[in-house]
Amino acid sequence: MTATPRPRRYAVGPELLDAGRVSLRLWAPDHTQVDAVVDGHMTPLAAEGDGYFSAVVTAQAGSRYGFRVAGDERVLPDPASRWLPDGPDGLSAIVDLDAFTWHDQAWRGRGLAGHVLYELHIGTCTADGTWRAAETLLPGLRALGITTIQMMPVAEFAGRFGWGYDGVQWFAPMHVYGTPADLQHFVDTAHGHGLAVILDVVYNHLGPSGNYLGVFDRRWQSARHANEWGEALNFDGEGAAAMRELVTENVRYWVQAFHVDGFRLDAAQQLHDDSPEHIIAALARAARAAAAPRQVLLLAEHEGQDARLMRPPEGGGYGLDGIYNEDFHHSCRVALTGVREAYFSDYRGTSREWLALAQRGFLYQGQYYPWQHNARGTPALDCDPRQFICFLENHDQVANGAGGRRLIDLTSEAWWRALSALLLLGPGTPLLFQGQERGAATPFRYFADHAGDLQHAVVAGRRVFLEQFSRFAGSHPGGQPDEPLGAAVFAACRPGASLEREARCRHLYGDLLALRHTDATFGSPHTPVAGATFGDRTLLLRYFGASATADRLLVVNLDADLDLAAQPEPLVAPPGRHPWAVAWCSEDPAYGGSGVAHAMQPSGLIATGHAATLFAPGR
Repeated sequence: MTATPRPRRYAVGPELLDAGRVSLRLWAPDHTQVDAVVDGHMTPLAAEGDGYFSAVVTAQAGSRYGFRVAGDERVLPDPASRWLPDGPDGLSAIVDLDAFTWHDQAWRGRGLAGHVLYELHIGTCTADGTWRAAETLLPGLRALGITTIQMMPVAEFAGRFGWGYDGVQWFAPMHVYGTPADLQHFVDTAHGHGLAVILDVVYNHLGPSGNYLGVFDRRWQSARHANEWGEALNFDGEGAAAMRELVTENVRYWVQAFHVDGFRLDAAQQLHDDSPEHIIAALARAARAAAAPRQVLLLAEHEGQDARLMRPPEGGGYGLDGIYNEDFHHSCRVALTGVREAYFSDYRGTSREWLALAQRGFLYQGQYYPWQHNARGTPALDCDPRQFICFLENHDQVANGAGGRRLIDLTSEAWWRALSALLLLGPGTPLLFQGQERGAATPFRYFADHAGDLQHAVVAGRRVFLEQFSRFAGSHPGGQPDEPLGAAVFAACRPGASLEREARCRHLYGDLLALRHTDATFGSPHTPVAGATFGDRTLLLRYFGASATADRLLVVNLDADLDLAAQPEPLVAPPGRHPWAVAWCSEDPAYGGSGVAHAMQPSGLIATGHAATLFAPGR
C-alpha cells in the first residue's frame, strides 16, 4: 500500500512528502525562471503566478539541493533551508523533521507566572559548544530553580562562531551546534526536566555575510525605514506580504517542528512597520495559534521600553507577555560600579530608583531622557509587575564592560549578593546570564568570525560603539577599547570558575530561588508590595501576605548596619502581635559573608550592613 503523502505545512522551503519525494517552494518575484538542482540533477520550478515557484522533486533526507536563476551560474542555497551542514554558503540539505520521537506529550508550556529565565549561548556554555553538551547543564539548572532556558540566536549565520545576531537563514539551526535532531533532543530533554525553552530571534535585519535572499527578491529591504544594525526589512512597503509571511511562518515552524516555548525578540524597536497590524502583533498571534493548547512566552527587547508591546490586542497592543527592563539593570549597575557615563548617565543607582522599579516597572515612562535628548518610554503604571524582565547581567551588558568582566568582579561581593536578592525576590520576572549563578570567573566578550574586510569593519564598528565610555580609552594595548576578535576570544568565554566561589554563589542563588518558589508570599502574583527608603543606599519592601504571619520584609542595605526598630515608618511595624525575626541574610558565612547582625536588646531590629536581609514574623 502506498503511504499517503504529507501535505505542505509552510509557505516556503522543502518538505518531505514521502520517502522519495520532496516539495520545494520558493519566493522569487524578480525572476521568470528558476531551476532546482537536487543531488546534481536539474529540475525547472513551475511559476505559480504570484511570485512563488514550486516543484515536486525526487529526493530524500540527506539530499543536497540549491536553486539557479536565469543569468546566474551559481547554485544558491534555499533562503528557507532547514539544514545547512556546510554553513550559509553551502548547499541546502533535506532533513526529515518528523523522524524525531518526542516524549513531551504532557508538556503544556508555562504562562507568565513563576518564570525564572536563564540566558545562555550554546557555543560557550560548555566546553564542547553543542546542544548535546548543553543538555548536561539542564538537571543542575532545574535543581537550582531555573524554569526557562533562553537561547541566544541559533539560526544559521556565517563563520565558525558568533553571537548569532547576524543570522541569515531563519529556518536552519546553526550547524556547528549539532543537527536539527540534536536541537529537538535538547528541547525534549529540557521539557522532561520541567524546563521551558525560548529562542532569541532576530527579525529586524539579516546578517551581511551569507545572505542570498536579495538574489530572489530585491524588495526584502525596506525603502521607507532605516535600521541601525543593517538593512531594515520590508514589512509595510510594496511586496511586503512575502516578508511578513516569512516571519509568521518562521515562528510557526520553530513552535511546531522544535516545540519551543516562545521567543525573545531582539531590538524590537528596529522592527519598523506602519501596517494596520504591526508585524510584532502578527507574529505573536501566529505563535500562540501554532502552540495551542500549549502556552508560549513572548518577550521583547525594546530600547524605548514601549508598553504597547505587552498590552493585549483588544487594547491596542501587540500581545506580548513582557519587555526587558533595562532601567533595572542600569540603576543596579551604577550602584554597584559607580559608572555613570554613556547610557548609564541618567541613573543615580539609589534606593529611590529601586523602589520605583519594584512598584512601577520602568523608571522612564515618557519623561525627558537627557542621554538621547528625547522622551523615553510610555506609561506602564497599570502593567503586571511580572511583565518586566529584570536582570543584573545579560550578554550585551557583560560584553559592553571592559574585557567582558563579570559584575561580581567589578564590585564588592557583598553588594553583589545584596542586589542579587533584590533581583530574585523582587516583583519582576528575573533573568540570569550563563555563569552568573556560580560567580563565573570567565569573561563574556563580543566575538565574530567574518572574513577579511568584513571582520575589520565589525572590529571598527565595535570600537566606535565602546568609545562612548571614556574610561575604556587607554585601558587596552595600543590605547584601543575592547574589540571583537576571533578564536582566542571565543575560547576564553567558555566555562571557568573558582571552585570555592562557585560553591558559595550556587548556594546563595539556590536559597534565593527556593524562597521565590516555595514561599507563597513571593510566589503569589497577587501579593501587594509597598516600600520605603532610608537614605540613598537602603530600600525596604513590605510584602503583604494572605495573613499577618505571611507578611515579609526585605531590606536591601548597602550602608552600615541599620536599627529599624524605632524608625518612623509604618511599614516597619510588626504584623499583628508577631515581632519580626531574621529569616535570611546575604551576609551569611555560607555565602562568603562576614556574618548576620542580630539585635542585642529586645527593642532592636537590625538590617545588616552591606547586605539584604529578609524578615518574617516570629513567635
